[in-house]
Amino acid sequence: MSELGQAITDFLGELERRNDSPHTLRNYGADLREFTAYFTPPGEKTPDLATFDLLALREWLAQLYDREHKPATIRRKLASVRALFRFLSREHRIDTDPARLLRLPKMPKTLPDVPNAEVTNALVDGKLPAGLEPPYPKRDRLLLEMLYGCGLRISEAVGLNLDDFDRTERWLRVRGKGRKERQVPYGSKAAESLQAYLAERVEAPSKDAQALFLNRLGGRLTDRGARNVVKFYATYVVGDSSIHPHTLRHAFATHLLSDGADLRSIQELLGHARLSTTQKYTQVSLQDLMRVYDNAHPKAKD
Repeated sequence: MSELGQAITDFLGELERRNDSPHTLRNYGADLREFTAYFTPPGEKTPDLATFDLLALREWLAQLYDREHKPATIRRKLASVRALFRFLSREHRIDTDPARLLRLPKMPKTLPDVPNAEVTNALVDGKLPAGLEPPYPKRDRLLLEMLYGCGLRISEAVGLNLDDFDRTERWLRVRGKGRKERQVPYGSKAAESLQAYLAERVEAPSKDAQALFLNRLGGRLTDRGARNVVKFYATYVVGDSSIHPHTLRHAFATHLLSDGADLRSIQELLGHARLSTTQKYTQVSLQDLMRVYDNAHPKAKD
């Protein structure tokens, strides 16, 4: 194994010991394998760690722009490489950290596209056309309730365990980014869906015995499996295949704000580290307000 390959293996092992999520490990691993491949043309040897300087890293960064990656993708790949070199510097495997001088590209200020409450509730209620019978409708209904009714990320939803629920007080323990835990309440509709699903949930193999959401093989439902569930219902219930799991999280926050919830409370429910992340939902609400004004006020079109 090359020096860089061993360094990446050690770095990912450190992340695993730190209890970073499987989603994070997969993304970092894929980004760093691509990074290695760029510096290892066919038939050539992977460079030693000491040869990586700022000029080489800028060349690698420039080809990401040349390939017309989106800013969010470039930021993620760059974050993976910066984290690797920060680890190597901390472990004294390199003398200096050249990646710390690389700048992240600015993200365009785009607002999330949020369906209204009527569309979102229709989706969660899941009334499919005749002839479309999903194999696990009660599981799917609970998944949609967790995404919209509790504002969970998709990784948080599929990571739920049976013992994360306080069914008496209707509180839910959620493991968010960086394994940070938070408490989230859930409503009566979610409670009904939970009870209905648990009544038919089969026993899982020992490895996934505590997993709430199971797939057809009896293992824990994956991110991809859950995304497919959302896409199926979005397509056939409300006719909008662009709706994805994070859309429901956006809708959760936006609808709370529209109905009078304060930003600090929404921040806690979403598990945002910074209030500025939550504040983007105020822009969505203002946008909706302007639309109502433009459509309804007699002076709006003067």
